Amino acid sequence: MSAKNILMLVGDYVEDYETMVPFQALQMVGHKVIAVCPGKQAGESVRTAIHDFEGEQTYSEKPGHHFALNGDFATVCAEDFDALVIPGGRAPEYLRLDEQVLALVRAFDAAAKPIAAVCHGAQLLAAAGVLKGRQCSAYPACAPEVRLAGGEYVDIPADQAMVQGNLVSAPAWPAHPQWLALFLQLLGTRIQL
Repeated sequence: MSAKNILMLVGDYVEDYETMVPFQALQMVGHKVIAVCPGKQAGESVRTAIHDFEGEQTYSEKPGHHFALNGDFATVCAEDFDALVIPGGRAPEYLRLDEQVLALVRAFDAAAKPIAAVCHGAQLLAAAGVLKGRQCSAYPACAPEVRLAGGEYVDIPADQAMVQGNLVSAPAWPAHPQWLALFLQLLGTRIQL
């Protein structure tokens, strides 16, 4: 297996687990993961938020960690990467207002490079216009955006994930085992024990 260069798009109040877990797990199997945020440089950090499912009508939100960036958004070029990871949380809500972010998402999709989006990450896919005629899972509150972008929202359990073409999507962080496994398959990663 050859190591892949993977870009992760984050911002303040990105979901903690949806950032930390894939960032570390993908490196653990030998891939290089570069995490960037518009307006910030390597060595700076973003604040994360922990979203939990505790029986209320929607998730609760608690303070997370300071997640250190290891790349500069200003120098990122889609051609330098093999795949893209889009965590959820509140970050996609405002990152979708940045045309450079949307152009990056479009470039990855146009090149048919693997894209892994979880939870509210679908907001970036919808805003970038890459969901037309495609199936996508996301946090249920994002279903209207997936549909308005011309996509088909797929309602699956929170611990499940799905693949369509180059896109791996899931409703929330409980899907990490399946979401990451499916993403690794798209990357061509082989793990031997």
